[in-house]
Amino acid sequence: MQVSQVMTSRPEFTDANVSIQDVAQRMLEQESGFVPIADDENLVGVITDRDMALRTLAQGKSGDDKISTIMTRDILFCYEQDEITEVLRKMRENQVQRLIVLDNPNDKDFIGVVSLSDIADKCDSAEMAKRIVECCKHYR
Repeated sequence: MQVSQVMTSRPEFTDANVSIQDVAQRMLEQESGFVPIADDENLVGVITDRDMALRTLAQGKSGDDKISTIMTRDILFCYEQDEITEVLRKMRENQVQRLIVLDNPNDKDFIGVVSLSDIADKCDSAEMAKRIVECCKHYR
């Protein structure tokens, strides 16, 4: 199975100059825990609800500060033609639940997000289920 078969296509992204509070409100309204961050339509980072809560408090930020001050700048990604087994390995090694999806190694256009829950929804074998469980073992 390939990433293109399970990913969420064309997710919205947020501008890097938006406030932390605005992003938190958007996450609440959309029931989402992950937002890609862009500057002039170029991805520059990502933020999770957990990152937001911990970094805002730990760094003494306020809701009025820009999301770019707390976002993760190292973007982990895969390509739409990648095999799910490879994506699960990458998630496990990096202890993440989501990866940005790019179209191909040449263009590298942002086309989606793939999450553990996307993969679990399409899980069709005991081996795949085992790999999903392995990805989740580090969460407490």
